[in-house]
Amino acid sequence: MKFIPAIDRYIFRLVVFPMLGVFALAATLLLLDKMLRLFQFVTTEGGPVKVVFTMLLTLVPEYASLAIPLGLMLGILLAFRKLATSSELDVMRAVGLSYNRLLRVPYLITLALIAVNIALVFYLQPIGRYVYSQLDFELKSGALGASIKVGEFNSLGDRMALRIEESEDSGRRLVGIFARVANERGQVLSISAEEGRFLANAENPNTIILRLRNGVIVQDTGPDRVGTEPRVLSFAQNDLPIDLPALERFRERGDSENEYILPELLRIGWADTTPQPQQDATRASFNFRLVEVVMMLLLPLLAVSLAIPPKRSTSALGVFVSIVMVVAYHKINQYAEDIAALGMVDPVIALWTPFFVFAALIVWMYYRVAYVPGGQAIGALEAAAAKIGKRLGKLSKRRRARMMPPVPTPAVAE
Repeated sequence: MKFIPAIDRYIFRLVVFPMLGVFALAATLLLLDKMLRLFQFVTTEGGPVKVVFTMLLTLVPEYASLAIPLGLMLGILLAFRKLATSSELDVMRAVGLSYNRLLRVPYLITLALIAVNIALVFYLQPIGRYVYSQLDFELKSGALGASIKVGEFNSLGDRMALRIEESEDSGRRLVGIFARVANERGQVLSISAEEGRFLANAENPNTIILRLRNGVIVQDTGPDRVGTEPRVLSFAQNDLPIDLPALERFRERGDSENEYILPELLRIGWADTTPQPQQDATRASFNFRLVEVVMMLLLPLLAVSLAIPPKRSTSALGVFVSIVMVVAYHKINQYAEDIAALGMVDPVIALWTPFFVFAALIVWMYYRVAYVPGGQAIGALEAAAAKIGKRLGKLSKRRRARMMPPVPTPAVAE
């Protein structure tokens, strides 16, 4: 570290700590929002709660690829904003340090994060999406061990319904059991029991045993014996075998172009044997991922352009504008990917045209700040925001003045 100039070490500390904080906050908010919906979904499907955290783990690469650019940009922006508002930036500029020189460390950090993001969007994210879809399928199909809902009728197979009044001892003891079982000939067994429990079947793992105690079986003889009285049987213990439904195998990875890793995108997207619709979708996905990664090279310039407030001002308008620009650009890319996947526009034109427009705007903003004396990237927006703020302040003062009770006039002694 002693061979690194002190100014670079100082800028590194200013950038890294806010960047990590923003990244952690953004990723946590995204995961918490998804976690609430997953808990509701898993509870509805009757699956184990631990699968929620497994599904969240598969979403980490996707949310990290969104949080990394945002954390990088805001980390650099907040660092240069602190330098500007404390007049340290003016001192650095006065001793001959240009903006290009000050951006050396932020660009080294950017290149490292670009390498991380390439691994995320081209490798980890597609695999994570496939694993998430697999867990979702297994949860809906019952392969993860769907639970019996207490107080409701639960369908087990095509010809069996089961209802349980209470569940005790973590589901080991079932109280108030009613079961209805039908066969292919239309005969129906109605079974009620005081209690019971599920047991594994060592001979056939595809069948479980419901052991019932102290109950009654009512057998309906079916439509072939109309008018015949049903038979009633009381029992102290009875084993009811339940066939588990056959589980379907989940599909292979590659049902969607979002599940392809980089070598597969290149092989499928540019193969002559690939159908045109699949080729368009694959090329759109490749260009979308690539343009999102390349845009990170422009984020330091955007951050510096929006970090420098006007002189004698502490306006934070640049922070708001930077977030709006990055989110808007991401949404434009998503729309461009959709229309390119449909074959309406060539993927290169659809996705790289917004990139070059956005890049030209950022370069112009950086030029205004770095090379034009007193130049501001969003000077007009800053002036308009200042005027609006003053007017709102005056209106607030007038409103408070009207709401204040009148001051009583002191009586004059005669």
